[in-house]
Amino acid sequence: MTTKTTDPVCKMQVTAEDGTLHADYAAERYYFCSQHCLDKFQANPSAYLKPQAAAQEQSAALYTCPMHPEVRQNGPGNCPKCGMALKPVNPVATRSNATEYTCPMHPEIVRNEPGSCPKCGMALEPRAGPSEDNAELNDMTRRFKASIVLALPVFLMAMTSDLAPKLIPSSVSMAVLQWLEFALATPVVLWAGWPIFQRGWASIVNRSLNMFSLIALGVGVAWSYSVVAMLLPGSFPPSMHTMGGLIPVYFEAAATIMALVLMGQVMELRARSQTSAAIKLLLGLAPKTARIVRADGKEEDIPLELVHPGDVLRVRPGEKAPVDGVVLDGASSLDESMVTGESIPVEKTAGAHLIGATVNGTGSLLMRAERVGADTLLAQIVHMVSEAQRSRAPIQRLADIAAGYFVPAVILASLATLAVWGIWGPEPRLAHAIVNAVAVLIIACPCALGLATPMSVMVGTGRGAQAGVLIKNAEALETMEKVNTLVVDKTGTLTEGKPRLTSVISLTGFDEDVVLRLGASLERASEHPLAAAIVNGAQDKGLALVAVGEFRSITGKGVMGIVEGRTVALGNLKLLEELGIDAGDLPARAEALRSDGQTVMLLAIDGKAAGLVGVADPVKESTAEAIRALHAEGVQVIMLTGDNRITAEAVAKKLQIDRVEAEVLPEQKSAVIKQLQAQGRIVAMAGDGINDAPALAQAQVGIAMGTGTDVAMESAGITLIKGDLRGIVRALLLSRATMRNIRQNLFFAFIYNIIGIPVAAGVLYPFFGLLLSPIIAAAAMSFSSVSVITNALRLRSLKL
Repeated sequence: MTTKTTDPVCKMQVTAEDGTLHADYAAERYYFCSQHCLDKFQANPSAYLKPQAAAQEQSAALYTCPMHPEVRQNGPGNCPKCGMALKPVNPVATRSNATEYTCPMHPEIVRNEPGSCPKCGMALEPRAGPSEDNAELNDMTRRFKASIVLALPVFLMAMTSDLAPKLIPSSVSMAVLQWLEFALATPVVLWAGWPIFQRGWASIVNRSLNMFSLIALGVGVAWSYSVVAMLLPGSFPPSMHTMGGLIPVYFEAAATIMALVLMGQVMELRARSQTSAAIKLLLGLAPKTARIVRADGKEEDIPLELVHPGDVLRVRPGEKAPVDGVVLDGASSLDESMVTGESIPVEKTAGAHLIGATVNGTGSLLMRAERVGADTLLAQIVHMVSEAQRSRAPIQRLADIAAGYFVPAVILASLATLAVWGIWGPEPRLAHAIVNAVAVLIIACPCALGLATPMSVMVGTGRGAQAGVLIKNAEALETMEKVNTLVVDKTGTLTEGKPRLTSVISLTGFDEDVVLRLGASLERASEHPLAAAIVNGAQDKGLALVAVGEFRSITGKGVMGIVEGRTVALGNLKLLEELGIDAGDLPARAEALRSDGQTVMLLAIDGKAAGLVGVADPVKESTAEAIRALHAEGVQVIMLTGDNRITAEAVAKKLQIDRVEAEVLPEQKSAVIKQLQAQGRIVAMAGDGINDAPALAQAQVGIAMGTGTDVAMESAGITLIKGDLRGIVRALLLSRATMRNIRQNLFFAFIYNIIGIPVAAGVLYPFFGLLLSPIIAAAAMSFSSVSVITNALRLRSLKL
């Protein structure tokens, strides 16, 4: 027994029978059209099973006052300010993950409250998007400022006692100086640096050694050694005692290193905040209020969260469209550059779609709200960019694997340094051993290695959003760089997707207007996609259409009916042959029009060939330029279409497309992708319809045209907000620039440690007498992180 069901990933119809790919979830069985869709579902089932239901359920309990929107509570009741009954907040205004927190470096870590990542110690961030108040940055800044105030005097005292002891007053002994250093350094280490120690301890408990493990160990050893040396100098060998019977201490190293580490944390957090600038900019685009038009004609401004689908809104000149919707009345031009990346204003009249947050020009518009809250395009963009910035590129695995071996290797190197200097080093051996071991721990801190990939991904995806290129995840961003074959659907991707009447030819004895009027009257009763183009073409010429009797549709051939008492047939040559009508020279004329890219239908009246009608879907103005740019980047372009081969090849020839796969059924498109992949090609597929969804899911990178369906966007890794092939060129350039940036960052991180660790261990001492102070090591460690962050931020100015 077989039944029809829907693939929850790509929404294609699937025949459920023995052997069909399937998966069980929540006591229900789901069937899939391909292994690719099955894998995507198993990775995250909830993302494909009514994703909005959870969001609605979570926000259903949130109520607010219509007069005082600042009043909110979890449940119905009355407003404490005006006594008015509270109303539920628009259920789609809040996403289900608004209270979830995740780690920027390890997105698999998700918590229901703020805290630190158990793997890397980084503060968790809200998944809903960047917060205006960065609590971690504020806290780290406060601790850093305090550490600078206290560590600077310690550093100056230590340097003065070592380099210019005569400047120290005779009344201040070295013992007193050590106690002063201890008093100033201890708050820096134990209070200002407490978060560093917490994260270091968590890394040990969770068996995930990281940068905080090394810093906590290095600073802890330096401070503990100094405390013991100050309190119990007699426990150390005589060779380590100075003239005053004291043991050298390193409070200044512990305090200064911690201050530099905190400085690095502050700089990193500020840079991370800057990477979210694209999201914050998008969030700031939405207006705070909307002007609603009531049923009685009265207008008033209401908070944006109180707008519901179906509400009629006024958009005045210079204002922003509050939500997504449709123009009911008026005409104006809107600046959509902040969403699509295109600077030319778009004309809008009745029936046109409006994107929320786009800026109205000089006209006044009346619109009907359709998508509000989290359903608006702007909200979806913010969510997609936020998710992409937290996703992990496959190249990140290289850094993760390296870090996994790196930290234990550094600890072993530090212990080896301690042993070598303690056994064979010059006097005081123990002091030299501890100082050099601490320097190895500090300079080898792998923070730059951990930042290399995520920083570039965060900045790159933000830059893409500003250019109208939405990256769904970092894997799509990385794979896009390797793409060497682009498969594109014709209708709606290469072309505008809006067929127009282009040719009307009549034979001797028939008038062109008669041919068009009768043909359009017949087509008005048809549901064929090209019928509307013929009807619109006739109406544009002012021809009056009439009713049709005995209408009949013949699948694969055309339509027939009685128009004004005359028998009219419109379709292909097979239809005329079936009716026994001599087509004359119409087939030759039709072939000439098809070779020009037109779809042609033959018309017969009362059993005689009367003429033909040609319809064409105009190629987008930007398509030829985009294909030339793709060829320049070494990408082969293949057209995949269900259209007639002659028509498809005519379009391909005009655009210089490399290869054509015509007359392909929707279910065959993914098979063509598989054939290309079997040849070893890295394939990107661009499409805009439901029938493209399986092919988009099959390709290594699916690219959805933003003018298309939600199903296509769900199946794709990259979405172009504007349905323009130039966006694919932008995506390709963005991917290559981002991956180049990541490789540069990884090089900086690796080469820095390869050079720094041996120098810190003291390999230069036997030849040049040079040792690396832990303070210099800490400064170098901070510089390496800053260099990686600065390099990643260069992507913000990338020209696309």
